[in-house]
Amino acid sequence: MAQEQEIQQQEAEEKAKKPNRVVPIILGIVIIAGLIFGVQKYIYSTKHEDTDDAQIDGDISPVVSRVGGYVDSIYFEDNQHVNKSQVLVKIDARDYKVKLEQAQAAQKGAGESIGVGQSQIYSNTANAANARANVVSAQARLEKVQKDYSRYANLIKDGSITQQQFDQSKSDLEVAQAGLRAARDQYKAAQEQVGATRNQLKVTSTGVSQRQADVDFAKLQLSYTTVYAPASGITSKKTIQLGQLVQAGQTLFSIVNDNSLYVTANFKETQLDKIRNGQKVGIEVDAYPDMKLDGTVYNFSPATGAKFSLLPPDNATGNFVKVVQRIPVKIKINASKEVIDKLRPGMNVNVSVSIKD
Repeated sequence: MAQEQEIQQQEAEEKAKKPNRVVPIILGIVIIAGLIFGVQKYIYSTKHEDTDDAQIDGDISPVVSRVGGYVDSIYFEDNQHVNKSQVLVKIDARDYKVKLEQAQAAQKGAGESIGVGQSQIYSNTANAANARANVVSAQARLEKVQKDYSRYANLIKDGSITQQQFDQSKSDLEVAQAGLRAARDQYKAAQEQVGATRNQLKVTSTGVSQRQADVDFAKLQLSYTTVYAPASGITSKKTIQLGQLVQAGQTLFSIVNDNSLYVTANFKETQLDKIRNGQKVGIEVDAYPDMKLDGTVYNFSPATGAKFSLLPPDNATGNFVKVVQRIPVKIKINASKEVIDKLRPGMNVNVSVSIKD
């Protein structure tokens, strides 16, 4: 029995003396794997610039009412796809129809005033022509009277006529001269009346143009009571109900435009040295882990995101602490419509720009 225990003890001592090779092997494998991983990361970092500070963006068109009134009809629902120029909302148009009728009535009255003015011009022109004829007649009569007076002046010298006849001839001459002056004054007044009537017609014509502008404006206001989709896309943030009173300039809803999605990636300023327009971009969407998208660097923001903030920093007003700034970079998405339709503005994404082909 004692001999067996000694044998077992010797075997245990021999096992303890043998070196344990498992731990070094595992340690070596870990070190090699770490080196491989580190080399891969280094090589990747020399060819790519990555950021997780990126989101899906898109063109969102707010639809604003151009006129005030009560909502008469709504032809869409929230989150519904609509097409460009599709009728979406109608505002009660009765008030605007009445204003249009008033403008058209005023235009008709102004048009009739044009006809009256033209008739007055014709009448005054005829009066001026008659006054002109009177001037010619008075001129002819004066010439005859002047000749008679000259003859009577010669006859009175030798006593061939009486003094009464000569005085009558002189009186006729003065009457003829006065008649000519009166005819000329009447002709001048008639011409001035024609000119005044024509000026009045010009004023009336201007009024007609103003009435036409009023009609056009009333038609435009009436057309604004029908609200159309400014672009094809999905409606959102509907803030109106039937019978609601809306004001001019009030936002009714918004439309996220189709085919307008892109990525805004906020890269650190230290990453921009090698990023250029046209470089290929890999995009991973957090909402769809298995979705791998391709993109292209399109352009760069003209200022940092901090400069466009509500309260931009001013380093001259206090102690300066350098903070790495970020520059928004716009990235176009190269994907099919089926894939684009799954994306929504505001989704988080990871982007990787290939800075070396």
